[in-house]
Amino acid sequence: MTDLALRLGPASVLVRTRVLVVCVILLLACLVVTGVAVSLGSYVVPVGELVQVLLGSGPEQAATVVLTWRAPRAVLALAFGAALALSGAVFQSLTRNPLSSPDIIGFSTGALTGVFAVILLGGTGHATTAVGAFVGGLATTLVIYLLAWRRGAQGFRLIIVGIAVSALLTSVNSAITVKASLDIALRAAVWGAGSLNGVRWPQATPGLIGVALFVGLLVLTGSRLKQLELGNDTAAMLGHRVELDKLVLIVCAVGLIAVVTALSGPISFVALAAPQIAKRLVGMSSLLTSAR
Repeated sequence: MTDLALRLGPASVLVRTRVLVVCVILLLACLVVTGVAVSLGSYVVPVGELVQVLLGSGPEQAATVVLTWRAPRAVLALAFGAALALSGAVFQSLTRNPLSSPDIIGFSTGALTGVFAVILLGGTGHATTAVGAFVGGLATTLVIYLLAWRRGAQGFRLIIVGIAVSALLTSVNSAITVKASLDIALRAAVWGAGSLNGVRWPQATPGLIGVALFVGLLVLTGSRLKQLELGNDTAAMLGHRVELDKLVLIVCAVGLIAVVTALSGPISFVALAAPQIAKRLVGMSSLLTSAR
């Protein structure tokens, strides 16, 4: 497909036709899937009633089911899927390894450890669990980054250290599950499965704001990946502060996965598979750097 060059006064933008077509198709697919998600369930909302509810009318019961119960989960699922994909794309680009993702290098396991710690200390409620997951995940990432540091944080060392720390924390979580009471073990197991069940707008709104914030930061800093993918030495020769750029990008990626994990629990595989699927759909070697 031929790329399009759009000029608005002194500014010009190169629009990649294939990327645009894929984005439009995926957007339409997301709208269809979201409509199906808010319509189906124990209470089925017909298409006619769904349209009425979205236009501000319709039966009160259908409006409650769609707008209050199902819409927050559907919207949050779309936002969290995008956040996981972006986080995985950053890690895979920085490490130059398609097998690198937040759940493999230990972040999700650390978040689960944080939840275990909060529950063992008597914490209850959505907000307390979210804080425990957020702190546990960030602390794990910091430990991995420091252990992998040797004149810089190389991608290969990040993966190896992350796998080792993840294995260690998995053992800790298993030991806690075995030793804890049945009630604590069940609560931790339910959270560790990863779910948006019970999420309403009061919980979804902070999650959406957090995702929007980190995505905005990533848009501003994502262009640095193009030089970093060439190697540390080449990026440094081009005038980039390599380790600072890496740290900023890692913070953005970790922030995205932290918001997701704090509200929904650890969700595996999406951050690993989504970037690779997207690359094949748009025919690019690097998503974040080529999308600009």
